[in-house]
Amino acid sequence: MDIKILHIDSNNPLLWEQLQEAGFLNEADFISSKEAIEDKIKDYHGIVIRSRFKIDKTFIDKATNLQFIARVGAGLESIDCDYAIARNIALIAAPEGNQNAVAEHALGMILSLFNKLNQADAEIRKGQWSRESNRGHELDGKTVGIIGYGNMGKAFAKKLRGFDVEVICHDILPNVGDANAKQVTLEELQQKADVLSLHIPWTPETDKMVNANFIASFSNPFWLINTSRGKNVVTADLVQALESGKILGAGLDVLEYEKLSFETLFNDNNTPEAFDYLLKSPKVLLSPHIAGWTFESHERLAQVIVDKIKLLYGK
Repeated sequence: MDIKILHIDSNNPLLWEQLQEAGFLNEADFISSKEAIEDKIKDYHGIVIRSRFKIDKTFIDKATNLQFIARVGAGLESIDCDYAIARNIALIAAPEGNQNAVAEHALGMILSLFNKLNQADAEIRKGQWSRESNRGHELDGKTVGIIGYGNMGKAFAKKLRGFDVEVICHDILPNVGDANAKQVTLEELQQKADVLSLHIPWTPETDKMVNANFIASFSNPFWLINTSRGKNVVTADLVQALESGKILGAGLDVLEYEKLSFETLFNDNNTPEAFDYLLKSPKVLLSPHIAGWTFESHERLAQVIVDKIKLLYGK
């Protein structure tokens, strides 16, 4: 039987080419509405997506011949995973594809914040030469806490091996610590960490996890890095902590206000007050959800998806 695959987001060309070479039938539809795709999805055995829209129960019910959903990315939060699994649909993601990119981005954010690189750069461009106000901190001697010790967390800990830092991690799964990070309780992490880096999916358990109570539970003022999902952090509570000094600085690749597609920031033109603070604060470093989106990871993500689809069908 010919396996027909519908691609509903554009990806690296190798994904299409290698699937075609392996004997799969590729078709693409990057522009139709969700409803239009639902009308024809019964004709396909697999779909390849990034984040254009949610694959919900309604979509899955109409996909009567669907055998797999492949997301070219790390997370599956745009998919009703439980319902898909109940329908014997295989779920494929590619966290291995961009783990190195995320790790390098997180490290870059820490070093930029510690050394006030973007503040100093902006000042010099305005003709200001202020050395004392741009005095930085060194990472050596600090304790870095990682919450979420899967592909991303492990890759980030590996990047820290060249620094004289203590690396600790917390995860809902037991026994995931390794030579690069000691697994501890959340309470111990909050007691020791000078830097907190989030590498967790967006789930009901992690939604709004970093809130006022969570922040207050840290013994020391700390720096926050979030390259995971924006809705894991309550922005208004982050702003209060930045103002009070409990959070010394924040590197945010993701924001609470992002749409599910991650392609745009707001549903309308109203800028939330908390986000306006982030835009103006020299303590904050922002990037547009690109930590895992390098030229190299773009290719690697596609290759991981190809390999997993081929493995699914024994090709």
